[in-house]
Amino acid sequence: MMIAAVRHRPSYLVLAACYAAVSSCGGAGYPPEHYEAVYSKAALRTPAPDPAFLERQSPQQQVRIAHGRYLVQITGCAACHTEQALVGEPDPQRELAGSHLGIAYTNPMREGFPGVAYPANLTPDPATGLGNWTDAQIAAAIRAGSLNGEPGHLVVMSWPLYQHMTDDDVAAVVAYLRSIPAIANAIPPRVPPGTRASTSYVYFGVFRSGPAITR
Repeated sequence: MMIAAVRHRPSYLVLAACYAAVSSCGGAGYPPEHYEAVYSKAALRTPAPDPAFLERQSPQQQVRIAHGRYLVQITGCAACHTEQALVGEPDPQRELAGSHLGIAYTNPMREGFPGVAYPANLTPDPATGLGNWTDAQIAAAIRAGSLNGEPGHLVVMSWPLYQHMTDDDVAAVVAYLRSIPAIANAIPPRVPPGTRASTSYVYFGVFRSGPAITR
């Protein structure tokens, strides 16, 4: 699969996924008028645990934290939860600290103003991150997209892929997220459909050509 991103000038960004076999991805009408192509940065390193925090942990907990870091790495959490990573310009000072670049959860090609959600700050900052979340709340967000007890609320998160993670794996991810340095980074609230977002956003979609433009 080939991944391409297109940005509306000046404030909208759409990420489109096209099967490489579909020739129209490079043909007429792509990218759409008033959009420009950009490319995401999916392979990102994860921040190391805070050395002072890690030193206070038992050997068993250190192993759990290391496993959690591995899981966060291979599941690509940083690709969304790091500022500007979705457009290939990740901010190394805000790894896993959330993003002001939103993700449309309704189709901007069909709606003037799609609903937009923002990847959360996953660091243990108590005011803007997960510092005041319980382990159970973090686990529910990972497995069920649950926020404030409402399953499926995190509409753009890949939680359906994580719902079968083992208890040990989820505990490892939670332990790792608690171990990294806290970064204060307040993320905008979700924007409902029909309301204009104040920031840029991306949209993940798979587009199929019609017979008229297939060559």
